[in-house]
Amino acid sequence: MSVRNRRARPARYVKKEYAGAPSRKSIASSTMILSGLWLLAFIVIHVKTFKFGAAGLRDGVRDLYSIEMRNFANTPIAAFYVLSMLVVGSHLWHGVSSAFQSLGVDAPGWTPRIRLFGKLMAIFIASAFIVIVLWAHFAQARS
Repeated sequence: MSVRNRRARPARYVKKEYAGAPSRKSIASSTMILSGLWLLAFIVIHVKTFKFGAAGLRDGVRDLYSIEMRNFANTPIAAFYVLSMLVVGSHLWHGVSSAFQSLGVDAPGWTPRIRLFGKLMAIFIASAFIVIVLWAHFAQARS
């Protein structure tokens, strides 16, 4: 998408900054490529850890609870997951409403509602996963 946008406007902008009310430029929209690359790496690490990791087999069945508790007891791993969920939230903050716009659902009357929905979804999803990580981390610290 970034390459296509550059081809559409070969001359670079003189200034890249917030343009006021109709503009949707934000930190989340400006870092979509970086957050997308971070999330790609995160998904590979996450799937490797929880799906294909050697540990956590009990009677031939993968015990995801024990894998989760063991991994999130490790402070650097828990911090990486919390940071990754903040990146997920940032990515969704811009991405949900942009997806609706790309699908053509972005009518002037619906735009504020769609943007609010996207922001609420971003906050809810990121917060829910952060709570899980922190709960698992501190539950292990107590035991």
